[in-house]
Amino acid sequence: MAELTPEKPIADDMDRVCREYLDYFLKIHQSGPTQIDSITMVIKAFGTYLQKSGIELIRINIEHVDEFLAMFNASYAKATQRLYRSFLRCFLRYLYNERNLIRRNLADLLISPPMYARAKPPQFLRPGEVRQLFNRLPRTTACELRTYAQVHLAYYLGLRPIEISRITLDDISFRKGLLELKNRKNNRPLQLPIPEDTLKAITAYIVGGRPKSHDRSVFLIFWPEPKPMSANLTGFYLTKALRDAGLPGTAYWLRHTFAQNMLEAGAGIFEIKEMMGHESIESTNNYLSVHVALMRRILFDETV
Repeated sequence: MAELTPEKPIADDMDRVCREYLDYFLKIHQSGPTQIDSITMVIKAFGTYLQKSGIELIRINIEHVDEFLAMFNASYAKATQRLYRSFLRCFLRYLYNERNLIRRNLADLLISPPMYARAKPPQFLRPGEVRQLFNRLPRTTACELRTYAQVHLAYYLGLRPIEISRITLDDISFRKGLLELKNRKNNRPLQLPIPEDTLKAITAYIVGGRPKSHDRSVFLIFWPEPKPMSANLTGFYLTKALRDAGLPGTAYWLRHTFAQNMLEAGAGIFEIKEMMGHESIESTNNYLSVHVALMRRILFDETV
């Protein structure tokens, strides 16, 4: 299949590209004739705009896309504007990912004004910050071993401080490497595989830091006498670990980071919802909104 080149103006090829995109779209989506007609209308209007403006497909940029949408969507209701914007976004992603017909993935730059207004600063750790955190976590005292294990559980399993504080010795299968969460916010128990390094961190704390006690809770305070650690104290020590490593944020940033890691690994939004223990899909969407680019990909490409 021939690719467009700067010598081939969009007027000569847009109809062909549109047909090929619709064939591609129908193979991966179940869409009715009404939606297909709407997608065709948007793409053809975009092609007409490029032709009249003398813009070759390979040379389009986000300013061209924004200008087209501002004119094309002007007379439509807000909901229809969002729909047509999503149609164009999918088409741009196809041009970049599947056909290599444009030089940049413009789909990820196409943000509506409301989405831009709601965008928040990232509340999760970048890869370099994660390495910084674990490199600076001390493991000498009993308290440090406890915090090290708890950071592992928050980062690698996405657990809330209250869920970490409720783990008992009976919830962990060291032989199988499994953790059973019985008391979750969504009232749905879940078995989670424990990464090897996390299992080692828990074992190191139990063997070398956990005080002797008849209480079955894994994480205990040491003074004035051994007893289960509260959720608030767990959150305090997680946040302290971040601050001591020279990083901003709170205990929940570790949980946010877990959600982003799942998203980047290709997990679907419903899978993330179950792993995070959310009661509603809206809660999961809120977590994913801290990473604007990934949120756009999930919310517009995956049926929620």
